[in-house]
Amino acid sequence: MLSFRLFITSLSQNCKHVIPSASAVSRKNYSSSMENEENYDVIVTGGGMVGTTMACALANNRRLEDKKVLLLEGSAKKEYKLQEQYSNRVVALNQETRTLLSSLGVWKHIEATRFCPVRKMQVWDAYSDAVITFDENHLSEELAYIVENDLLLDAINKQLSEKKNVTVAYESKIADVKLPKMSSEFATVQLQSGKQYRTRLLVGADGVNSLVRKAMGVAYPNWRYDQLGIVATLKLSEPTENVVAWQRFLPTGPIALLPLTDSLSSLVWSMTSEKAKELLQVTEEEFVDRVNEALWRDYPKNSIVEGGMQALRQLLAEFSLQTGVSRQLQPSIAAIVEGSRAAFPLGFGHAASYIRPGTVLIGDAAHRVHPLAGQGVNLGFGDVTVLTQILAEAVMDGGLINDMMYLEKYETLRQRHNVPTMLVIDALHRLYRGTATPIVLTRSLGLQLMNAIPQVKKILMDQAAGRTILKF
Repeated sequence: MLSFRLFITSLSQNCKHVIPSASAVSRKNYSSSMENEENYDVIVTGGGMVGTTMACALANNRRLEDKKVLLLEGSAKKEYKLQEQYSNRVVALNQETRTLLSSLGVWKHIEATRFCPVRKMQVWDAYSDAVITFDENHLSEELAYIVENDLLLDAINKQLSEKKNVTVAYESKIADVKLPKMSSEFATVQLQSGKQYRTRLLVGADGVNSLVRKAMGVAYPNWRYDQLGIVATLKLSEPTENVVAWQRFLPTGPIALLPLTDSLSSLVWSMTSEKAKELLQVTEEEFVDRVNEALWRDYPKNSIVEGGMQALRQLLAEFSLQTGVSRQLQPSIAAIVEGSRAAFPLGFGHAASYIRPGTVLIGDAAHRVHPLAGQGVNLGFGDVTVLTQILAEAVMDGGLINDMMYLEKYETLRQRHNVPTMLVIDALHRLYRGTATPIVLTRSLGLQLMNAIPQVKKILMDQAAGRTILKF
């Protein structure tokens, strides 16, 4: 049975960084014996945004700062250089993720470079006049922060490089993983180079095709949506105070614009794989025309849906609630930044269990969702927050860092948060692909009703921001 879970923030400070390759792993912090060189308290597999943050969070926590941590990254070390042109891959970080990054000292590097706050969000249905808006009045703070993936990873690495108790081994491709049968044993990771490491706790942060998850042998229900997400950097028709995230649900999939600057927005457009491949081949002028059509085209309205919406608006007006009659108009697109078009496959996946003796999953290794709600990476950062606090709690209580009782607590808390979030996102994806009248009427009435009730919007935003009611 799937557990469930919650969320939390708290982390202290400080972590170490970088080593050029697996064959050059630093030994200066440990004794020269082979055993000490090969043994670690924690090994994190995967040096992406979530895995690197996990390593930093472990070293940053004062109760865990004496633990030897190894971060294994399969690719070579990349030197990041800020470009004038924005990257086409961005993330929308929620408030809880920003709190985590701030506590680690990462956010100061992002602030010193560039990011864009989202102060309002507007979502609307192409087949009806149903709309829902969120703004700072619902949370008294920004809704999200748009940050380029590469910039975020560089900011995490900068903070990690200042620390002393984490070793990072680049070009460390994993060949084999052997997991313990009980917590008293070590997990073993063998690299393609022949190098071998042992650890008390193996943290799998190695993405959707996780070798750690496969070694665990856990059930992993998953499916592809037969969709690609097209990304691009777009130039707006005219400069504006660009702090609004726009999303329109089309029958082929949602299209979203995320603010970057007063004249630039980032596109995330989900559609069938066949149509996406076609759009990747058309001229830039035609691509811009297609984007504008997706944002502005008037779809035929159904009289039954229109009648139902009108009846609901009259009812809402009687109770002095928002009727949704007026909404802010979305921007038009003038051009696409040359070379910024790309696409990536979309899918769903969830590990039935996040833990085994001496082993735990975080991020995409544990769960994968449709990007329509922008929650994928935030779920991963939530895993980091909770796992770090659980491990610190285990040490504080005098237990081992791989104590199954504490790992089970992590699993329960995270699945309590992740599972409902993922199922709602998947349900929304399926609901908004339908064009039958009963489906359009149901979702339109539901969307308009949620927009009219402030308390409901507050709950939705708290969930999106990663907040939880339970504390421990």
